Amino acid sequence: MREIIERIEELKKEKNAVILAHYYVRDEVQEIADYVGDSFYLSKVATKVDADIIVFCGVSFMGESAKILNPDKMVLMPDSTADCPMAHMADVDKIEAVRSQYDDLAVVCYINSTSELKMHSDICVTSSNAMKIVERLPQKNIFFIPDENLGRYIASKVPEKNFIFNDGFCHVHSELRLDEVKRGLEAHPEAKFVVHPECKMEVLELADFIGSTAELIDFVTEDDSKEFIVGTEMGVLYEMKQKNPNKKFYSAAAVQICPNMKKISLEKIADCLANETNQVEVSAEKREQASKPLNAMLELAK
Repeated sequence: MREIIERIEELKKEKNAVILAHYYVRDEVQEIADYVGDSFYLSKVATKVDADIIVFCGVSFMGESAKILNPDKMVLMPDSTADCPMAHMADVDKIEAVRSQYDDLAVVCYINSTSELKMHSDICVTSSNAMKIVERLPQKNIFFIPDENLGRYIASKVPEKNFIFNDGFCHVHSELRLDEVKRGLEAHPEAKFVVHPECKMEVLELADFIGSTAELIDFVTEDDSKEFIVGTEMGVLYEMKQKNPNKKFYSAAAVQICPNMKKISLEKIADCLANETNQVEVSAEKREQASKPLNAMLELAK
């Protein structure tokens, strides 16, 4: 492994490249990345890095967002097949149909979505800024795409808005069952349960803390408790353990893994850097349209 890491470091210097990695990728990928974070943090970092090449260790919508925000930089994906099923779980015809039904409507698009969906949206959000942005929007009616669970959680916190929900979900979070969480709480009665808002409401109701991936890490780091049951993709446990070596962390389910995130490997990073393969391409028209909701998010989330 040492040889491949040294090769990556050489290629980074040679090509003036930077490596961005999401918390859900493999531990060894997080270890060698220049920046590790959730989708909101990485979307901000992508606009500020002084590099010619961005290697995005994540799924396709993340690479697309980085390219949209940085059209003059080369954006590479270590695995071009790493995709997020939820990112496709909304329909352009449905968006336009809802627009025709409601006056005073904002189409609020979770950043975990394709550039095509972003093109037809008014503003993007992440799990860490969705509540703040929805509260600040002047529109009364909110069509939240593509994730229904996150939409319902935000709706419960912003009752003054009228939400229209979309039938989309993250399989990793949506499949977390109430009985699994209860078993974990019985097995570890001193543990606090922290969970991502992409989970179902019945699961969220048991939580001691609900937040984005980065917010979950901050909470377990700052909280006095010594044990935590974690309701999100297991890749986040790496950072939690790094920051809190004296605390114990348990996954809320036996397996909470995003198989697409786990496709990213050190070998694939080295290969895409060496050969400049899997370049993310976004047409000028798509970039122009999809950048509007992304930039609106960055502006309103300040």
